[in-house]
Amino acid sequence: MNERKSVLILDKKTQGLIENYIPCDETLEELVGFFSMFSDLTRLKMLSALAISETCVTDLSVLLNLNQTTVSHQLRTLRDLGAVKYRRVGKVIFYSLKNDLINEVLLKGVEYLGY
Repeated sequence: MNERKSVLILDKKTQGLIENYIPCDETLEELVGFFSMFSDLTRLKMLSALAISETCVTDLSVLLNLNQTTVSHQLRTLRDLGAVKYRRVGKVIFYSLKNDLINEVLLKGVEYLGY
C-alpha cells in the first residue's frame, strides 16, 4: 500500500492540538449513534413531546398523528440509543427522556437555525 507523505502547512503545536482533540474511533462511533437519534423527523417529534411530559405509546400516536406501530418502533430505536427510559403501570408503558441533555441538544439545534 502506498503511503502518502505530505508536508503540513500547520505548525507542530496546532497539529498536536488537532490530533489530541479528535476523539478516538470508538468515541466517534458512539457520537454517530447519539446524533442518529436526531436524524429522523418522527424521532424528533417524539423527543420533543417527551421533553415536555412522560407519555405512553397511545398518547404519542394520537398527539403526533402517527401509527402506533411506527411509534413503538421508533421508541425501541430511542431505547436502544439510550435516549428514553420507561416505566410500566399495569399494562401501560410510559416513556420519558433519559437525560435532559437530549432536550438541550434539540434546543441548541433550534437556536442554531434561528427559530
